[in-house]
Amino acid sequence: MDNRIILFGLHELEGVGWKTMLQLVSRFPDLQVLFELSAAEISAQGIRASVAERISSRFTQAFIEERLQLYMKQSIQILTILDEEYPQILKEIAQPPWVLYVKGKSAILNGRLLGMIGTRTPTPYGKKIAEEWAAALSRAGFGIVSGLARGIDSKAHIGALQGKSKTVAVLGCAINQIYPRENALLFRNIEQEGVIISEYPIGTGMKPGMFPQRNRIIAGLSLGITVVEAAEDSGSLITVEFALDESRDVFAIPGPIHSRVSSGVHRLLKDGAKLVTRVEEIVDDYNYMISSDEKRALNKPLTLFSLSEEEGEIFSKLSNEPISIDALMEDGQFTFGHLHAVLLSLLLKKAIKQLPGSTYIQA
Repeated sequence: MDNRIILFGLHELEGVGWKTMLQLVSRFPDLQVLFELSAAEISAQGIRASVAERISSRFTQAFIEERLQLYMKQSIQILTILDEEYPQILKEIAQPPWVLYVKGKSAILNGRLLGMIGTRTPTPYGKKIAEEWAAALSRAGFGIVSGLARGIDSKAHIGALQGKSKTVAVLGCAINQIYPRENALLFRNIEQEGVIISEYPIGTGMKPGMFPQRNRIIAGLSLGITVVEAAEDSGSLITVEFALDESRDVFAIPGPIHSRVSSGVHRLLKDGAKLVTRVEEIVDDYNYMISSDEKRALNKPLTLFSLSEEEGEIFSKLSNEPISIDALMEDGQFTFGHLHAVLLSLLLKKAIKQLPGSTYIQA
């Protein structure tokens, strides 16, 4: 059994945290020896006695095989820090994840990535900026990294899916959990078109500290971070702190001076973040990375997509008058989940608009 598989197994063992992994990897270049050591021998390496006992008694090749099968059955890819496919830029941060659990197109992780973050309660201005700028950056060859939270994160993902470089969703929970539940359809769409990652094994219970911790991954994957709207106490500013610690660029989009959800952004500007009022001002900082075709694509209007037969059927049922999901389901042609998937596709193509109360109109 090679080191990358053993590393995965350690990561799956409850109670073995990031620092314990570092101690073991540092002391045992060949992790195979862990199968032969007693609890006392492991504890002698500076490992807490209770953790050493757990490794000695439960860490077996059979345990690792069982966990591998769990992920294989759910089509979840495993990337360890020892793998060539593991994103190089992430290896360079102070505390890179030992293991990434991946759904979707993992190659995106090694592309040109920019983070986009902000409040969970954005204004219409913030929603519009996040979606339009993410779409433009994606067309120019930058994948957009965010956290799949409601608000700015969701709009950034939706915008990025409209471009060629797609999006990376970094979860603050296990890869098989969807949080918030309202983003279930967006989750599935990113899984198909982009990539979803987590550092938390299946079975990890959700704890408040996990979401701030995942922010270091958003910052670590990104060349720079754009903050659209954030209050003074916004959790988004934790991502900014990680970005600054890792020498990433920080871009801030100003808002109205009396807007609470822009107060944190304005503080960033006072502290030296780069003020941006046009998406080109972000791209200019990475001119050496992008082609002339990508520069031209930046300002192109979104392509008008043709509709599939199913999309056309739903679209024809809509008008300028809002219609609910229940009304769309009355003929029994679609299941609830299937209908949601078609509606999300129409939203991404900007063929329809969603209104409050889960009602829809033609765009």
